Amino acid sequence: MKRTEHRLSARVRILLWLLLVMAVALAAVAVVTRTLLLRDADHRINQLLTQETGEFANFVAQGVDPDTGRRFTDPEALLRVFLQRQYSDPDEELLGLVGTGGPGPRVVRQSRDIPSPLPLHRDRPALDAIAAAPEPWGRIDRSRGEVRWAKVPIETGGPPSAFVVAFHADREQAIADEAFRILLAISGVALLLTTGIGWVVAGRILAPVRLVRTTAAELTERDLTQRIPVQGKDDVAALAETFNAMLDRLERAFAGQRQFVDDAGHELRTPITIVRGHLELMGDDPAERAETVRIVTDELDRMSRIVEDLLLLAKAERPDFVRTGPVQLGELTADVFVKARALGERDWVLDAVADGEAALDAQRITQAMVQLAQNAVQHTVPGARIAIGSRAAAGRIELYVADRGPGVQERDAAVIFERFRRGTARRGARTSGAGLGLAIVRAIAEGHRGGRVELRPTEGGGATFVLVFEE
Repeated sequence: MKRTEHRLSARVRILLWLLLVMAVALAAVAVVTRTLLLRDADHRINQLLTQETGEFANFVAQGVDPDTGRRFTDPEALLRVFLQRQYSDPDEELLGLVGTGGPGPRVVRQSRDIPSPLPLHRDRPALDAIAAAPEPWGRIDRSRGEVRWAKVPIETGGPPSAFVVAFHADREQAIADEAFRILLAISGVALLLTTGIGWVVAGRILAPVRLVRTTAAELTERDLTQRIPVQGKDDVAALAETFNAMLDRLERAFAGQRQFVDDAGHELRTPITIVRGHLELMGDDPAERAETVRIVTDELDRMSRIVEDLLLLAKAERPDFVRTGPVQLGELTADVFVKARALGERDWVLDAVADGEAALDAQRITQAMVQLAQNAVQHTVPGARIAIGSRAAAGRIELYVADRGPGVQERDAAVIFERFRRGTARRGARTSGAGLGLAIVRAIAEGHRGGRVELRPTEGGGATFVLVFEE
């Protein structure tokens, strides 16, 4: 049994990651805020305890009993006078413990009450623990709230006593906790808003991606015309442009493939028909058989040339069809001239020869120039003048083949570089070519950057084919 795989869409994944990051960030803000509030509260409590104990120590050192006008000798009187003069914080509790050397010290306190559910003066176990503690400060964790305390021993004679400052920190902690809860509630609302906004924004951002997927699903070998509208200049727009460029390349590739098949079928149909007809009508006469073999062989050779030319034109669509490199123009022109002279008995002339170096594919340029020379031979008579040369001007290189034949009529000039087009008017004797030679020349020229082929009239009559390369 095939198991169905459930995949989360990119929109959902983006939204989940966004919510996760937002949740972590908001939780971190809430925790840090609570921590800062508690730290500030601790700092304020410590300052308050230090201030109160410092004031009491100064009072012990400098205070005078208002009844006697002398220094205090009774710890309880000292504590009562000091406590009467203090205005403490609402959560602060000032106490005096008289008789700390024994169990159950007597408590001296201010007359006011504090908002704590369990004031320290009513919490005898806590008081006994503070009185017995050797440290001058400490913390007591109680079920009814935490207490931070500090004490100052009194050494004025009389029973062992101590001054105690206690701060009930439960309200400060409650403030921090309330702020923490409020931040969490705000974070929850923010996450809900982020969910809605993120869903909409992710949908808008991914809309071109979905369009790419839909377009790709609708593409077929016979319909590659679908394109994605490009909006904006972001990464998604770049994706759409890249996808459109890929579709352009695919469309050209399929068009080239179809054209190759159509051209091959169109051009090979005639020689195949000729071969089949002669083979079907071939008799037993040896002379007739020899003539049939000659005709069939000639047609097969023509079919082979057509196939080779079509394959060459098909390769012209590939990026490696032309491989350029530094080429000496003088050497290239001379090599073409030497090879072209073997094509026929003509008055071959090496015309102007350019100096310098250019970035060309020497083999492809030689192939194109020889094809132009062959074309000139086919459309001239023996002894006719054919000139081959090259020239270089400012930012421009030209290689040319000029003949003194009948030339090309104006109505044919626009079509002779197309496949299987020889023009409506003949320049010379009828040839057996398939009309692919000049198409190959144009493909080679345009395969070079800034390259093209031009047809110009020859001075004195004839045609000049020029390969032009802009540097």
